[in-house]
Amino acid sequence: MPISNAELAVIDAYWRAANYLTVGQIYLQDNPLLREPLRPEHVKPRLLGHWGTSPGLNLVYAHLNRIIRQRDRNLIFLAGPGHGGPAVVANVYLEGTYSEVYPGITQDAAGMRALFRQFSTPGGVPSHVGPQTPGSIHEGGELGYVLTHAFGAVFDQPGLVAVAVVGDGEAETGPLEGSWKGISFLNPQRDGAVLPVLHLNGYKIAGPTVLGRMSDESIARLLEGHGYEPRFVVGSDPAKVHAALARALDESFDAIERIQRRAHVDEKPRWPVIVLRTPKGWTGPHEVDGVPIEGTFRAHQVPLSGVRTNPEHLAMLEHWMKSYRPEELFDDKGRLVAQLSALAPKGHLRMGANPHANGGYPAVPLEMPDFTSYALTATPPGTEVLESTRQLGQMLRDIYAKNPTSFRLFCPDETNSNRLGAVFEGGGARCLVERTTAEDDHVSPNGRVMEVLSEHNCEGWLEGYVLTGRHGLFATYEAFALIVASMTTQHAKWLEASADLAWRKPVPSLNILLTSTCWRNDHNGFSHQGPGFMDTIVSKKGTVARVYLPPDANCLLSVADHCFRSQNYVNLVIIDKQPQLQWLDMTSAREHCARGASVWAWAGNTGDSGPDIVLACAGDIPTLETMAAAWWLRKNVPELRVRVVNVVDLMSLASPDEHPHGASNERFVELFTEDTDVVFAFHGYPGAVHQLLHGRPNAQRFHVRGYREEGTTTTPFDMVVLNRMSRFHLVLEALRRTRRRPPHADRLENACHAQLETHRAYVREHFEDMPEIRDWTWTAS
Repeated sequence: MPISNAELAVIDAYWRAANYLTVGQIYLQDNPLLREPLRPEHVKPRLLGHWGTSPGLNLVYAHLNRIIRQRDRNLIFLAGPGHGGPAVVANVYLEGTYSEVYPGITQDAAGMRALFRQFSTPGGVPSHVGPQTPGSIHEGGELGYVLTHAFGAVFDQPGLVAVAVVGDGEAETGPLEGSWKGISFLNPQRDGAVLPVLHLNGYKIAGPTVLGRMSDESIARLLEGHGYEPRFVVGSDPAKVHAALARALDESFDAIERIQRRAHVDEKPRWPVIVLRTPKGWTGPHEVDGVPIEGTFRAHQVPLSGVRTNPEHLAMLEHWMKSYRPEELFDDKGRLVAQLSALAPKGHLRMGANPHANGGYPAVPLEMPDFTSYALTATPPGTEVLESTRQLGQMLRDIYAKNPTSFRLFCPDETNSNRLGAVFEGGGARCLVERTTAEDDHVSPNGRVMEVLSEHNCEGWLEGYVLTGRHGLFATYEAFALIVASMTTQHAKWLEASADLAWRKPVPSLNILLTSTCWRNDHNGFSHQGPGFMDTIVSKKGTVARVYLPPDANCLLSVADHCFRSQNYVNLVIIDKQPQLQWLDMTSAREHCARGASVWAWAGNTGDSGPDIVLACAGDIPTLETMAAAWWLRKNVPELRVRVVNVVDLMSLASPDEHPHGASNERFVELFTEDTDVVFAFHGYPGAVHQLLHGRPNAQRFHVRGYREEGTTTTPFDMVVLNRMSRFHLVLEALRRTRRRPPHADRLENACHAQLETHRAYVREHFEDMPEIRDWTWTAS
C-alpha cells in the first residue's frame, strides 16, 4: 500500500529535527533551541564535524524507522561515511536510546545543550560513528569496510537486516569494491540480509567522486554485474525524494522477504540495493561569500567557518537552523513533540538499542572440545617431525560440529594450504552461493568455511561476526596480514574505547592465525617474507593486544583453546604450517603456555649453578635454531653453562605496568637472571623485543637476532643464515657474550664460520640444505 502524504510529512519533520540536531552539534555550545537571538558566544570556539554527508544519513535513518514499525523488522544501521557521526548521534538521541545510555543527556532543552556541547570537544564524543554511539558496530574513521562488517553481522542471523550506507568516496576504495561480492556468500536459508544504500552526493573532501559523475545507467550496469537489483532515488526536492525513498525501501524489503521465503538457493538471488543521489550538504547554505556551497565539495565539513567573527556568517547560521522550524519539532521543554517521537520504534527494535549492535546478545561461549584429545603423543623432545597446524584443523572441525551457528573460519583460499583441511571432514564445505561443478572440492551454498581471495573481506566479515556476539578465526599467510593491519588497528581501538563503556557487552575476541611465515616462505621468495603484522599488534594497548608464538602443535592447541574462550581481545597466533620438530608433551605444553615463558631445563646444562649465557627464543623456527645452538654448545663446550628460555606469550616480556601478561620483575629475573647476557632468537623484527624489554633490568644485555629484511627464493636454512639467526650465528653470539669465555673459543668460532661457508657452497650446488641440517634432531648428549 503506498505511503500517505500525511506519513511522509511526519517523516519529513523527523528528518528536519535530525538535521537541526546535527547542525547544532557542529556549531553550538549554548542557546540550543534558539529561544533568544544567536550571539557569537553561543558558538563553539573550534568548529569540528562533517555536514556534507549528514542529511543523507538522517534521511535514510528516518525512513528506516517506518520500515521497522510497519514490518516489525530487526534492523541495524551502519554508516559507511563515518564522519557523519553527528547525524547518527542525532537519530539515536531522537529515538530515546541515547538518553537511556547516557542519563546526563536528557530529552529536554538542558539535555540538548549537553548533547551539543559534548560533540568533538575535550571530554566529549568524537566526530566519528564510534563505539560511544549506541547501535554502531562500524567505526568509519577509515573508509572501505562498511559492507564487510554488514555481511559479517548477518551471517547466521536469519532475522537480522543490516542497512549499510556506502558513501561515494568510500565506494572508490579497493576493499569496498571487493565487498560487493558478499552476496555470493549470503545464504538466505540461514543468514540475514544486507541492504546497501549507495549514497551519491558527488564529492569527496575537495574533488568529485567517480560514481558521482557516472550516469545512472552506468551505475545500474555496474551493480547488476555484481548481482544486485538497483533502485534509484534521485533529486533535491524533499517531497519527491521522500516519496521515492519510501517506495524504494518498500520494494527492497518486499524483495528481501520474497528471497527469504523461498528458503532454497538453487541459484544466487538478486538482492536489492538502493542508489540515493542527493546534493552534498543538502538543506544547508546554498552560497557563502559568493561561493556555491550546497551540492559542492565545500559542504563536506563546516560550511560556515567564521561564525564567531563574521556577523554575516552568524546570521546565516541562525537562518539555516531556523529553516528547519524547530518550534514545530520540539515543545516548550525542548522535547521532541509526541507526533514525531511516535515515529521511532520501541524498545530493542530501535536501531540504537538493538542488542546485536551493542555487544550482541550476551555472547554464548563456544562449546569447546577437549583440546588435549588432539595432542601429539609424548616422544623424546625434538625427535618427531609433524605439521602443527594440522592438529589445529582437527580441533576446528569439532568446534564447527559443536557450534553449527556461532563459529566460522575465514581464510583467503588457503584452508588446505594452511593444513586446516580437516574442517571439510564430516560434511564441511566452502561456502559459495554460486553455481558449482563436479570438479569443485567441498564447495556448497550450505558450506560454512568462508574462503574469498580478499583479506579485507575475510577480516571484515570476522569483525562483524564477533561484534554481534559470535566466534571465529581469520587465518592467512603472514606477509599478507599487513593488508589488513589498519583494519585490525581500528578494531583494537574500538575495543579500547569500548572498555570504558559499561553498557557495551563483552564480545568474543578477534582471533588471527598467521601461517606460511617469513622463515618458511623460502619457495615463494622475498615478497612473501614479512613478519611486520606482529609489530602492529605489539604497539596496541595491553588491555586488548595478545601475541602468541607457540613452538609446536601441543602449545598451539593450548593457545587456541585459550583464545577461543576469551573476550574483548585481538589474539594473534603465529606458527608455520610446514613439518617441524615437536618439543613438549601436552602436560608440559599446558604448563608452559600458562606461564607464558619457561626455562627448558632439559635443554640446558646449568645444573644447580647460574648460567654463563642464556639462549632465549620466541617462535617455531627461532626455537629450532636455538635448540640446535644449545645442542652444539653442549656437545662442543660442555663446560659452558647454558640456559634455554622459550617464550610463547610474547607479552610476558613486557613490564606488568605496560601489559597484564607481563612477568613480574621477580619472575623475569627467574627466567633471565639479573645480569647474564641473553642471546634472543626472535620470529620477527628485533626492534619489537627491544620495545617490550624497555624498563627491564639491564635490558642492554639482550642481543636479539630476528628478521633483517634479507630474503629470496632459497632453502629453509639459508633464510636463517641470510638473516644471521642460524644456529651458528647464535653460537657465535653466545661465545662473544658469555661471562666465561672458553679457552678454545677461537677454534669454535672458526668451526662455525667454516660451517656457514660449507652451507653456502652446498646449497648453491645441490639446491637443498645439507643433510646434517635438514635431518637434525635433538639429543641430550
